[in-house]
Amino acid sequence: MSEPDIDFSLKETSPNLGGGRVSGSEKLTSSFDLVEQLHFLYVKMVRAKGLPPSPCNPFVEVKVGNYEGTTKSLENNPAPEWNQVFAFAKDRIQAVTVEITVRNKESSTNVDKVVGKLRFDIPDIPSRVPPDSPLAPQWYSLEDENGSKGERGELMLAIWMGTQADEAFPDAWHSDAASVNGESIANTRSKVYISPRLWYLRINIIQAQDLVPMNNKRIPQVYVKAMLGNMALRSRFSPDKSLNPTWNEDLMFVAAESFDDPLMLSVVDKLSDNKEEVLGSCSIHLSKVEKRLMPIPIEANWYNLEQSVQDNRNNKEVRFASRLHLRVCLDGGYHVLDESIYYSSDFRATSKFLWPPAIGVLELGILNASGLLPMKSKNGRGTTDAYCVAKYGPKWVRTRTIVNSFAPKWNEQYTWDVYDPYTVITIGVFDNCHLQGGSNAVDSQDRRIGKVRIRLSTLNTDRIYTLSYPLIVLEPNGVKKTGEIQLSVRFTCSSTWNLLQSYTQPLFPQMHYLLPLSVYQIESLRHQATHTLSSRLRRAEPPLQSEVVEYMLDVGSNVWSLRRGRANLERLLAAFNLLVEAWKWFDQIRKWKNPISTMAVHFLYSMLILFPDMILPLVFLMCVVHGASQYRKRPRHPPHMDTKLSLVESVQSDDFDEEFDTFPTSKNVKVLKKRYDRLRSIAGRMMTIIGDLATQAERLNSMLSWRDPRATSLFMAFCLIACIAFYLVPWRLFALGFGFFGMRHPRFRISIPSMPQNFFKRLPARTDSMI
Repeated sequence: MSEPDIDFSLKETSPNLGGGRVSGSEKLTSSFDLVEQLHFLYVKMVRAKGLPPSPCNPFVEVKVGNYEGTTKSLENNPAPEWNQVFAFAKDRIQAVTVEITVRNKESSTNVDKVVGKLRFDIPDIPSRVPPDSPLAPQWYSLEDENGSKGERGELMLAIWMGTQADEAFPDAWHSDAASVNGESIANTRSKVYISPRLWYLRINIIQAQDLVPMNNKRIPQVYVKAMLGNMALRSRFSPDKSLNPTWNEDLMFVAAESFDDPLMLSVVDKLSDNKEEVLGSCSIHLSKVEKRLMPIPIEANWYNLEQSVQDNRNNKEVRFASRLHLRVCLDGGYHVLDESIYYSSDFRATSKFLWPPAIGVLELGILNASGLLPMKSKNGRGTTDAYCVAKYGPKWVRTRTIVNSFAPKWNEQYTWDVYDPYTVITIGVFDNCHLQGGSNAVDSQDRRIGKVRIRLSTLNTDRIYTLSYPLIVLEPNGVKKTGEIQLSVRFTCSSTWNLLQSYTQPLFPQMHYLLPLSVYQIESLRHQATHTLSSRLRRAEPPLQSEVVEYMLDVGSNVWSLRRGRANLERLLAAFNLLVEAWKWFDQIRKWKNPISTMAVHFLYSMLILFPDMILPLVFLMCVVHGASQYRKRPRHPPHMDTKLSLVESVQSDDFDEEFDTFPTSKNVKVLKKRYDRLRSIAGRMMTIIGDLATQAERLNSMLSWRDPRATSLFMAFCLIACIAFYLVPWRLFALGFGFFGMRHPRFRISIPSMPQNFFKRLPARTDSMI
């Protein structure tokens, strides 16, 4: 359970954006105007020449105060080339000089020999701010330890003061990660990743021909098995128990460009429960498969099945010409769902020919985090090495890792093109557990610190939002606030007309409506898509780990959760709250709680009946008036994750334990029995509610079914009288009478049910036939 004093609210902040040049209402075109300026001392080490000809394994050491960075050592190379950049945070520099030392790696001793040195006074270092051109590297003669120049060689380098807007910033070695060495440095750098373009691969299995089983005396049970990479699907068993089976069934995969994996198809005969026989197989390269953008018919082709059977009499291999009839195509008219529909950041089709024009630009500034909790133990104390990941559309961004800090400052800015306002950008914060020094085995996976979602349709255009979002994670023992992250967001619209027009367009491409996918297909294909993206991004450098990708894509969000079920039920009830309030108001009118209001309603009702042409205009006018009255109460900030709405503060710990249980379960029998009994009780109540609804519907149908002949006769007589009455009497008089009767004074009411209610409750239903 969470503590009651924890603040999960959204807070407005006032950071010093763009060096103090940006306010919340300004619209600037400068890059990095949504973050605070960070100043760095950059040292670019290019190459050296003329080093002493002795066994030379040179490397360069750059030292600024207590911070020290080194290049890699190049063996037996008197003219080494490094092309490496070092970035030292200016606010942490306490020295007045930069010391650059060229050393020779000594394998025989632990002391590396000094080849030469250079010193630069920090106040004399020039400044450079983009879009200025990069500073040209220059040659500097190396000095000995006494400051005299000799035959020690030359070093080409560039040194300047800059900001995070510099091109060298993403790939530079940062003093924030000075404690990280070796290959782990790559895991601390900021990177931009682009998801591979995903296609739906549709295989329509029509039939097979001339299959040759090992045993010709038995009736074959044949199905088709398809494999793409490590994903496998199978068709149903053919209803034709013959050597020429038919299926006419579709199998669908998610294929990623550049289509490296071939499609493998096998026709399999099931001999017994544990034994199968492959009757033939074929391979199809996806680069040769036809692509379609609309649901037009694709030409079917025959594919030869290969199978080698040993002929013992002639001691040779015999190949049989079995064939498989298929339609194979890549559907580019769909949007491949890799995220939940409700949190999706993109709805465009796979094919670029079907993309709508961009309607604007989304800019995100990831400023800093505060109050982060220790996520792991290092050298006997808690620490956190935090980085952020943001995803919108196919573009993923990853900030640099700030090592050993509970209040990291990133101040990195990124942009995305926007094609639909009904999209969500997701920002996640993680603890980097792939650096040296972790003491726990579980640190091999990056730990989640929290996540933020921002829906673009809730943002005003051309406004800068600077907000501090709470970072919330759910754990088996309850909800936990792990810190806060400060973001700045701006949604710039290039055309207001295109933005408004997008609200009238279909959410998905046309293919989703012309040839819709089933719910099962959507879930299966989403699983394939997340698996494909995870494996691809894991192979990048630095890798985006699988646990990070799955957390950002909300993998497992459809797993059973009693807490989410209750929360969704309360959301449903809250959505009907307007009808409930309207009924309460009408109940007060009909009970004459305020006689003046009741008489005013009588008068208004009479006017609407006498002048029915005013009904619809009045309804729409009331909507306008109500919307205008709510304008002053409009939300000032975009929504964020609500702990009260999600019921994370009011559920029992056992509910969280059930929510985080593995699938299939790993709990013991006693726990499972308890949960099963609870689920049975909930299902029993749901069964009763569904049964009551079915009973009311059956009573409605039984009015004219003659199941109760007297009730049907009465209802038919009433209908006949009503037919004559409505024909002879104007409908306005009936409407006035009905309205006034419903709003009659309480002294003319009785508390017992009315005649129609009594009649309806006596109508028969099929409840009597239930066993």
